[in-house]
Amino acid sequence: MSTKNTKNPGKKRTRNEPILHDELKTSRHLFLTPTAWEKLKAYAKKRETSISELVEAWARNIDAQ
Repeated sequence: MSTKNTKNPGKKRTRNEPILHDELKTSRHLFLTPTAWEKLKAYAKKRETSISELVEAWARNIDAQ
C-alpha cells in the first residue's frame, strides 16, 4: 500500500481535498504502548505508507456486526 495519488496520478495534492478516500480525514487520538507504536512504524515503512493509512485500511475492512 502506498500513499501515492492513485486516483489521479497527474494531480498534485492539495490541502482539504481527499486523495485516497472519498472524504477528508480528521484528527483522532490513540493511546498505544511504545512497543505497538514501534511495530506500526516498522510495518508502515515496510509497506511504504503511513500509520494513518494502516489504521484506515484496517478499519475500512472490518465487517460491521
